[in-house]
Amino acid sequence: MAIIAQLSDIHLAAGRDGEVDDASGPVRALRTAVSSLLSLPARPDAVVLTGDLADGGRPAEYARLHALLSPLPMAVYPMPGNHDDPDALRAAFADHPALAATAGGPVQYAVDVAGVRLVCCDTTVPGRPHGAMDAGRLAWLDAVLAEAPDAPTVVATHHPPYPIGIRFIDDMRFVDPSGFAEVITRHGQVARIISGHVHRGSAGMLAGRVATTCPSTYHQLFLDLSRPGRAAITGEPAGFAVHLVGDDGTATTHYVPTGNYRPLMDVE
Repeated sequence: MAIIAQLSDIHLAAGRDGEVDDASGPVRALRTAVSSLLSLPARPDAVVLTGDLADGGRPAEYARLHALLSPLPMAVYPMPGNHDDPDALRAAFADHPALAATAGGPVQYAVDVAGVRLVCCDTTVPGRPHGAMDAGRLAWLDAVLAEAPDAPTVVATHHPPYPIGIRFIDDMRFVDPSGFAEVITRHGQVARIISGHVHRGSAGMLAGRVATTCPSTYHQLFLDLSRPGRAAITGEPAGFAVHLVGDDGTATTHYVPTGNYRPLMDVE
């Protein structure tokens, strides 16, 4: 069994001076998320960061991200979102072997987490907010999944491969995820598909598998399913996701609001 925590849409932002203010909202929010994660009774085996880690893709943002994540004793696996600069991300995490190995190409890699395979996909399109996976990326995913057909697997993307229903998020959607779905269909060991981008938790289906999105560690988006809908943030609490993946391929996802919540009473 593996416990994989998911932090997403952190949006660390440098100011006009090029530095990240330690008193800024995203920094304080990430500190709270890290503290909340460390307060869990069962600590995760690994943490995956599903994109939009920086707001402007600047080196200082990733350097601060690396430092703020340093209290985590478990492995951390970053991947880019549409706000990120892949080269700056790789440079800041030069001590990360899997990430460093992607130099010159998409930020995509697979790792083992307590017997569960975590496959991090790159859905970013340079200079554009939407996501996509071209033939090369899909061929890579197909080959990587074929390498371990018996290992329970979590596939991570930044852009979710299913419609969310919030108009302006779906305008920045995973464009034509049919090829992605075809690859997933061929590999029965995929237990869960996890994504970021949406700044709130949701669950959908793709290729017969449960797919989820993660709350942002910073701001949550207003749930307006009307048309055209309002693009706005809310005062809802920040959060993260925790995925429990069994050796038999079962998977359960929990959403955790940030903050150090204590048990109020024991129940029988």
